[in-house]
Amino acid sequence: MSEQMVFEERVYERKPALRRWLFVHKWSSLICTLFLLLICITGLPLVLRDEIDNLLDDALPYADVAAGTPNVSLDRVVETGRKLYPGETVVSVFVDDDEPKIMVFMASSWEAFKANRRSLHSIRFDAHTGDVLKQTKPFGEDGLTFLQLMLSLHRDLFAGLAGELFLGAMALLFIAAIVSGIAIYGPFMRKLDFGTVRAARSRRLKWLDLHNLLGVVTLGWALVVGLTGVINELSTPLFALWQQTDVRAMLAPLQGKPVPQTSELSSPQAAFDTVKAAFPDMTTTSVVYPGAPFGSPFHYVVWTKGKEPLTSRLFSPVLVDARSGALVSAVTMPWYLRALELSRPLHFGDYGGMPLKILWVVLDLVTIFVLGSGLYLWFARSPAARTREQSAAVMPLASPGGAE
Repeated sequence: MSEQMVFEERVYERKPALRRWLFVHKWSSLICTLFLLLICITGLPLVLRDEIDNLLDDALPYADVAAGTPNVSLDRVVETGRKLYPGETVVSVFVDDDEPKIMVFMASSWEAFKANRRSLHSIRFDAHTGDVLKQTKPFGEDGLTFLQLMLSLHRDLFAGLAGELFLGAMALLFIAAIVSGIAIYGPFMRKLDFGTVRAARSRRLKWLDLHNLLGVVTLGWALVVGLTGVINELSTPLFALWQQTDVRAMLAPLQGKPVPQTSELSSPQAAFDTVKAAFPDMTTTSVVYPGAPFGSPFHYVVWTKGKEPLTSRLFSPVLVDARSGALVSAVTMPWYLRALELSRPLHFGDYGGMPLKILWVVLDLVTIFVLGSGLYLWFARSPAARTREQSAAVMPLASPGGAE
């Protein structure tokens, strides 16, 4: 009988509490492993999505201009967008702070956009010249790009909110597998030096040692990615909660007032400049037009972020009256949306440059190996082990205060 079989025999007969952890670890791992393999595989290119985007980008190049050349007016690019797509609605304007790029996002109407977020399309402008560099069709109309396919599989399995919540549940099972693995790893390795791989023994024992070792080595990273994954999968209901509570209370005094028509809107560039002047310690990134699902029907929502490495991941909205262009107020984001903002860079490892991205890729590959080896260990277990597990499944577990 192998040492692993002896260990499991002792667990089932003498240590009811540890038996519980072993039962939780095996079944939680089995249930979530296939989906986690998909998440890990699709997550690999998403870590390097900026580099892949640049490699596959077929847009016209940026103009070669003198250093310090100012950006063109947002009013100009918005007007160009309206001429290219007359009768359509401008949803938002994004100003990139890393490269000379301005994006104008449009939809056929607010109703169409609210009914299907994938109806959105974009126009990319050279921020220095105002030239159109690239136009896209509505999301998915020309078929998904490679990164869009990876993101959809990684985020919701093409199932919308139901898919997000399902993958969030799989991430919780992954956390349960990690915690239960910690509980059983200590007693199992008590008589062995840390990192021991018994390569001279049976193949299954060698795989078990490698599975345990790499699982412990990547423990901290796996917990971080698992927890942030759960938070990310809750983004849709969290933003809906914010809209139904804080945003609704903030807009309550304006209920009943007419929503401004397109002809009544003030300059988006003026709104952008007003916020930039009022918050000089922040970077102004985008202007969302009134009517957006997570915005206001009466205001431009101008998004800002901090300039320091940490605060650059924390976004704050500022309301500007869409008719007058006057600054109304800066909105304090609730703690749960702050947690969501901080979880995203931790999940994808895109806040520390290429060295951190490479580290994330390596750890992701190791996790794929751990998941794959776990599947092998499950299906390669002996008939005696299967019999013991079936017996344990129908036996009542000892109470928390039971003897060890």
